[in-house]
Amino acid sequence: MAKESLSPHSKRTAQGHRISVLVPRPFSGPLDYRAVEPLPPGTLVRVPLGRQEIVGCVWDDQRSKIPVDLRPPQDSRIVAFEKLRFIKEAITSVPPLPEDLRQFVEWVAAYGLSAPGMVLAIALRVPAAAGGVKPTLGWVRCARAVPAGLRITPSRQKVLDVVSEDTPLTSFMIAERSGASTAVIRGLINAGVLEERVVTVQASSPQPDPDYAPPSLSTIQAEAADVLVEGVKERAFNVTLLEGVTGSGKTEVYFEAVAECLRQGRQVLVLLPEIVLTAQWTERFTRRFGVRPAVWHSELGQKARRETWCAVADGRQRVVVGARSSLFLPFANLGLVVVDEEHESTYKQEEGVLYHGRDMAIVRARMVGGAVILVSATPSMETLVNAQQGRYRHALLEDRHGGARLPDISLIDMKQSGPERGLFLSPLLCETIEARMAAGEQSMLFLNRRGYAPLTLCRACGHRIQCPHCSAWLVEHRARRMMACHHCEYTQPLVVNCPSCGAEDSLVPVGPGVERIREEAQARFPQARILSMASDTLTSPAAMEDAVQKISSGAVDIIIGTQVVAKGWHFPELTLVGVVDADLGLGGGDLRAAERTMQLLHQVAGRAGRGSKPGLVMLQSYVGDHPVMQALLANDFITFMEQEAAQRRPSFWPPYGRLAAVIVSAPKERQAEALARQIAVRAPMGDGVQVLGPAPAPLALLRGRYRFRLLLRTRRAIALQPLLRRWLSGVPLKDGAKIDVDIDPISFM
Repeated sequence: MAKESLSPHSKRTAQGHRISVLVPRPFSGPLDYRAVEPLPPGTLVRVPLGRQEIVGCVWDDQRSKIPVDLRPPQDSRIVAFEKLRFIKEAITSVPPLPEDLRQFVEWVAAYGLSAPGMVLAIALRVPAAAGGVKPTLGWVRCARAVPAGLRITPSRQKVLDVVSEDTPLTSFMIAERSGASTAVIRGLINAGVLEERVVTVQASSPQPDPDYAPPSLSTIQAEAADVLVEGVKERAFNVTLLEGVTGSGKTEVYFEAVAECLRQGRQVLVLLPEIVLTAQWTERFTRRFGVRPAVWHSELGQKARRETWCAVADGRQRVVVGARSSLFLPFANLGLVVVDEEHESTYKQEEGVLYHGRDMAIVRARMVGGAVILVSATPSMETLVNAQQGRYRHALLEDRHGGARLPDISLIDMKQSGPERGLFLSPLLCETIEARMAAGEQSMLFLNRRGYAPLTLCRACGHRIQCPHCSAWLVEHRARRMMACHHCEYTQPLVVNCPSCGAEDSLVPVGPGVERIREEAQARFPQARILSMASDTLTSPAAMEDAVQKISSGAVDIIIGTQVVAKGWHFPELTLVGVVDADLGLGGGDLRAAERTMQLLHQVAGRAGRGSKPGLVMLQSYVGDHPVMQALLANDFITFMEQEAAQRRPSFWPPYGRLAAVIVSAPKERQAEALARQIAVRAPMGDGVQVLGPAPAPLALLRGRYRFRLLLRTRRAIALQPLLRRWLSGVPLKDGAKIDVDIDPISFM
């Protein structure tokens, strides 16, 4: 097997060429192989690795493209040429990976201290499947005459009218353009009238038209749009924050920048924090530009992924909307990246290769000289500071569009006006829901907790049912008759008797989840049409699209949902939002707990009153004097963020300093603790450098592994990566122990 090497991608010798190939495995760099002919960087190849054959990419030395602080040490080992194994074949059915994507892979790996091959694996998920992208097959008319005696029906004639002798069309394209059934097409194929050809470049499909349906923007919207359009016109890297209150028309405004990028003939990438949001977004895009964009997320079938990947690579697909993984698509001419709801923590990849989609979107655009638009009603602290310090441009929309006004917000003191024991909806909130239903308006109940109850307790012995693999309680999901861990996905059937003391019918649910709130709402409002919206009940864009259609058509009176309901939905008849537990999320030692709670509640409040009718938000809280609650009541997000900044700045907490988490895990608790203490002894020291820990992680047991955490905190000017490399290099790992590093952590679990 080839050894690791960072040699240039191709060196000619008397026996052929030395080729560097990056493979999707956790090596520190490319491996060297032998090839008879030179292969340009970016070419996908099939290579032997041990007893396997895998798909890799011919690599070039990208170290000069990476900032000095991020560059890993050079590995100077070079294997003798005669010992190298041969590349099996070059994969010519897909375009090569462009240079900017290869640079991006190297950059993400260096920044996050990840193996570059594991980052490449994200980009190779489509072409590596089944050894490469299968060619698309289509049909053309045979040059010879139609066989004598073949009856040409009107349906067959329509097929012949749309199929030429030189441009192959897929069966789907033929059916769509001719209106004929697949049986008609198959009959012509069997008769020898149509013959199969490879669709090397698919027949042109309609392209988005930047002038298809221009919107009527208000003066303030037009001014903000001009700022965004100017950034695209520069054809150079720049970042603009588009901040606007909920319902201010931010999407329509940044669509103007999308239109300008399309006029330039360049490609656009729009990132969304949740794939379930794509249905409503694509509908709005289609109304504006006349065609649907390409969608990229984990729910796509393999064929759709292959076709989209190739269409992006050769420039035929002009607009892509998708999840964070779409950053690794091989764009031919990327000119604009939009990060919608940029504050969302779901942009952070928490497993495998750790990276933040928002931050890496900025890196991706910088590498192609493109513009970036960060969009939010509640920008993250990092983005606000960059805008305030002039690194980002700033466009602001302070009013809702079309005369709608922001909802009124009131606080229900649960210590004074709470519900009866065992219930969770206060009388005042219930009365308000009844009034909205009587007026034909919709209400939303928000609780950011899935399932029926977060804890099941034995009344006899006090036993709490816990996950066997994690230090977390099992959540009851009564609708599915099971209990589940939301961290490792362990499930078990519902139990009736206590597994500890055996007491019969002694188990009781403690606390509410959205299923329990629905049960209470159904009992309280028996005539109401109720719809639940949670990530475990609406598991696909199609399911979410169906739910949105029901709400928009007025077929729903009460919506009950988790955080998925807080993101960007526009329901004109929704006039009341009730937050069941506004305090949820404020506890614990999470640095960003207050900021995230403020953003989440501000966003969910923004679902109310987006049409012509005024909206009302009611917050059920036990801590009404908390700064988050007071800021929400005053509708003063900026003052709250200024107070947060004042607390972080003196001790150089992010964004005024840098932070990295070092997570030590092992199958045994003593083993993990000993390794964590060994690492702590080696901790770097110096002015502006501080190491906190080790301490057991809040989730001390996760997926059967015991975990300890250390935090490295530095001043802003100090680079984390060299410190971490020196600190952790040479630490012995044995018996299944692991060290994971999270640069710029979002979660502290």
